[in-house]
Amino acid sequence: AQGVPFAREYGGLLDNRSFGGAQVSRTFYARGQTGQQLLLGAYQALAGAIQSGKVTLYNRSDVLDIVTKDGEAKGIVVRDMLTGQVHAHSAHAVVLATGGYGNVYYLSTNAMASNVTAAWRAHRKGALFANPCYTQIHPTCIPASDEFQSKLTLMSESLRNDGRIWVPRDRDEARSAAEIAEDDRYYFLEEKYPSFGNLVPRDVASRNAKTVVDEGRGVGPLKNGVYLDFAAAIARDGEQAVRERYGNLFQMYERITGEDPYDTPMRIYPATHYTMGGLWVDYNLMTSVPGLYALGEANFSDHGANRLGASALMQGLADGYFVLPYTIGDFLAPKLGETPLSTDDPAFTQAVAEVDDRTRQWTSKKGGTHGVEYYHRELGKIVWEYCGMARNENGLEKALSEIPALREEFRKNVKVLGSPDGINTMLEKVNRVDDFMEFAELKVRDALHRNESCGGHFREESQTEEGEALRDDENFAYVGAWEWNGPDEAQTLHKEDLEFEYVKLTQRSYK
Repeated sequence: AQGVPFAREYGGLLDNRSFGGAQVSRTFYARGQTGQQLLLGAYQALAGAIQSGKVTLYNRSDVLDIVTKDGEAKGIVVRDMLTGQVHAHSAHAVVLATGGYGNVYYLSTNAMASNVTAAWRAHRKGALFANPCYTQIHPTCIPASDEFQSKLTLMSESLRNDGRIWVPRDRDEARSAAEIAEDDRYYFLEEKYPSFGNLVPRDVASRNAKTVVDEGRGVGPLKNGVYLDFAAAIARDGEQAVRERYGNLFQMYERITGEDPYDTPMRIYPATHYTMGGLWVDYNLMTSVPGLYALGEANFSDHGANRLGASALMQGLADGYFVLPYTIGDFLAPKLGETPLSTDDPAFTQAVAEVDDRTRQWTSKKGGTHGVEYYHRELGKIVWEYCGMARNENGLEKALSEIPALREEFRKNVKVLGSPDGINTMLEKVNRVDDFMEFAELKVRDALHRNESCGGHFREESQTEEGEALRDDENFAYVGAWEWNGPDEAQTLHKEDLEFEYVKLTQRSYK
């Protein structure tokens, strides 16, 4: 429907390939750039709708609040990032498709502008936030090259189809990868999980990579990676076959690292990639605020505690094509003939004034000790250290004391230069980081209350003798949806029980 060039078999049918967590080839793909091709298809479809007059695009607009009246969503407040003007849009319903909150970690594979602001402002207006502790850490990313790096690069999970992941058995190994004999290599996923090997789910692969690096077996200049080696695939299938499958990915890797993966194994390490938590929605994709809908990664609905590779495509298709077009009509039908609430209504004028005041207060501060980037990086260090791939009670409690202290310092001492009128990227970021400061506390609180290991949430106190995740279905088989009670009040936890009628819960095993 959008012209995405998915790979085809010789007979013309859609081709499939393996992905992590499944032993059946279930994934449609477009060479090694499926995500990019999906974006191009979506952009083209949007451009076509704009050209036909079905969609009006307000480019470079930052959603900074949801307008409600009598408990129902009536529109949004935005800041024009080119002029600095704060204004409102009124509508019969509001749909948020604003992505996830992975950039709370500072370093992630997400776009630099990806943020939690729209979802968080909706939460502050009454929308429940569900399962914020569920975060996917992707195992196949290029490791950070220094402590000031601000973005990590994702290498496609498809690489794990042919690449073999290993580290030196000797912690003091100083030889290059090519000089290390086969017997001196530790293929830790293949040895530990013989049934799935390198195609275990992302959370399992990531935790095991963290374990071997923490043991001192890391590779690279900073000893912060593991090898992803294609020598066996090249020997088996030939370099040309590997080039046809992954050529664009190999080229991207070489441009970033200066190393040729045809000759030298790639170096990879886990990084924040996707968030399974999000705004709570019902089966119609409506949040707990009537008239406010959330789609895709902005909601919590489809992936439980651990998204499988390519399932975000499934959710995008389901939410956008098969669910919302058929459910939002039930909400809109009674409003036929009604004019949307005027933006001159006090609900709008008050919301616009509050957003404008809040935005201008950042540039009105005098002095300041650090820029926005410094505080975002410090927040990311806390969240990654205590609420990353492995979590425990002591660390989470420590994070709950450090985050409010950092937030207080941030609001008192952050330095924002320039004017609120016109382009000001620092002002854009300070609003987003302020929301991350609040959201991070809820994320950690959710992780602390869920004293079990489940999918992307791994509590060190809850694991098997072999170090695998151990769920507690008796006490935690529910969605944890949090309600905002005010800036100085703890959120209220609401529990929505999970019911499994046809497929019963079992313990995962990839041995």
